[in-house]
Amino acid sequence: MGRLGRRRASLCASLKPGARRGGRTPEEEELHIPFAQDSLVKQWSSMQNVADRSQEESKVPVWRNKYFLNINVGGKLFHIACRVVARYPVTRLGKLATCSDPTKKLKLCDDYSVQKNEYFFDRDPSIFHYIFHFYCSGVLWIMDEMCPSNFVEEIEYWGIHLKHSQRCCRILFEEKQDELSEYLKIQKELEAELEPMDSAGQFEGKCLGKFRRAIWNLIENPYSSVPAKIIAVMSSFFVLISIVGMTLSTVEEMKHKTGKKWMEQMEMICAIFFTSEYLMRLISSSSFKNFLRAALNAIDLVAILPFYIQILFENLDEGETLYHEELHKMENVSKLGKVLKLIKLMRIFRILKLARHSTGLRAFGFTMRQCYQQVCCLFLFIAMGVFTFSALMHSVEHDVPGTNFTSIPYAWWWAAVSLSTVGYGDTVPDTVLGRIVAFGCISFGIILNGMPISILYNKFSDYYAKLKAHENESSLSLKLSRRLRLKQRILQKVSQCCCPDPRHVGC
Repeated sequence: MGRLGRRRASLCASLKPGARRGGRTPEEEELHIPFAQDSLVKQWSSMQNVADRSQEESKVPVWRNKYFLNINVGGKLFHIACRVVARYPVTRLGKLATCSDPTKKLKLCDDYSVQKNEYFFDRDPSIFHYIFHFYCSGVLWIMDEMCPSNFVEEIEYWGIHLKHSQRCCRILFEEKQDELSEYLKIQKELEAELEPMDSAGQFEGKCLGKFRRAIWNLIENPYSSVPAKIIAVMSSFFVLISIVGMTLSTVEEMKHKTGKKWMEQMEMICAIFFTSEYLMRLISSSSFKNFLRAALNAIDLVAILPFYIQILFENLDEGETLYHEELHKMENVSKLGKVLKLIKLMRIFRILKLARHSTGLRAFGFTMRQCYQQVCCLFLFIAMGVFTFSALMHSVEHDVPGTNFTSIPYAWWWAAVSLSTVGYGDTVPDTVLGRIVAFGCISFGIILNGMPISILYNKFSDYYAKLKAHENESSLSLKLSRRLRLKQRILQKVSQCCCPDPRHVGC
């Protein structure tokens, strides 16, 4: 009959924690995995040795010091065999078990208790349960409710790699980590979009700091004061006036001498206002390089350059002509006239100045920057559809007499119009096969246009809501600060009126 193995230690109430277990050898104790917490074992409560209980608990056997590590993580005690931990010598606990230098051991932990022989780590004990399970089983558990950043930080501290987890859990965890990283990246870019290029605190200690700060608040911070709000409204008003004036200048009735004079005067007033606004922003900027790199400042520069370039070209050729009217007659036939028309057309970019004071335009621009991959993919699909269906339509319609599909480039316009589901009807197929190709092109266009719209709209609404919420919070805080300053000024004036003499003690 085979030899019976020794029964493992009981967990009943009669077991004394810390007492040596009869015939178990140190090798067996080394392979044995105790409970993670001693509080799970019911404490000895016999009345026979109440006086000796404190002495027995304070004495730690020599064999336990040698074969086990006592780990205290955030106030919770864990016991683990040195041989189990030594299987992973690269980890922190593996180095602690294999290292023989006491000085190096102290560098691996936060504190060490000589009396209890415990290594203390000021880390999260809830995550260390999974670390403890990893040493015992060799598998790293990952729970969905864990914060990915916190979990990665903890396992990096203990020196455990994510490859020790199961592949299914690792894939889900990496996907969640990527989503969180993308969300944090977008939040950071949104904060950078919301924050102005300069802040009021950057003018301290600089030349004319108070003056430049006042100009900065007046131009860049419309919620700082009533004049700042008026300037912001005037900026939008002059942009609209400039666009209306440019539009009316193309009307035939406005090209006579009186109307043209009014248009020139209106353009001059708008250019002077835009130039003053640009110079004020340049003066109040704390960094000239950052000012030139900003997109909105580049738009402001493009808005005022056409006016001065037009004046420069007119003054250069003024000496070659006897009268100023002859220059305007020559503009229609000369190269200079074509250049001036192109420069005047650049004034249409002034409408982009509204993005400085429009939350919707800023959210739209931010959405395009964040979704540029989806937009580029959409244009790629459109180009593929145009080339494919134009080639198919040319192959089935080129033999029809009087057809407009004489070549594939001539069919590009029809394919682009059909993919956009606009359908002008200026070019239509005549054969049955051509109509089938046209139906396929229109169906593909409907599917293609419906794919990215939901993604773009959801992101745009999300970004717009965040930008609007931040704008409301900033305006509310500035209003409260102005009310507090107004209240302080009123109290100060009242105190000065009631107590004109500051030396009066009883006031």
